Amino acid sequence: MAQVPSSLVAATGLVGGYAVARATKRRELGGVALATAGGVAAWQWRRAAGPKAAAALGGLYVAAFAGSHPLAKKLGAWPSVLTVAGTVALASWAVADRK
Repeated sequence: MAQVPSSLVAATGLVGGYAVARATKRRELGGVALATAGGVAAWQWRRAAGPKAAAALGGLYVAAFAGSHPLAKKLGAWPSVLTVAGTVALASWAVADRK
């Protein structure tokens, strides 16, 4: 079975976490989606690129989540989420998925 690229898992976690929180109006459910995808991505990053890269990408994932909030005040909610998700996906691809 083919593995889903970590870049797609990470981006889906950010977008999906926001979508779940918005659709259910329960932020904690969005947090579960965000954390679950982040954990899967971190496991993939560690396997593909090692613990230091996984830690760096994990830090970027958390920073992207946190940074999307102030960015949303300038761009709007969805554009902000899509911007940070794209940034994390690109970094993940460059570090762990590109072969």
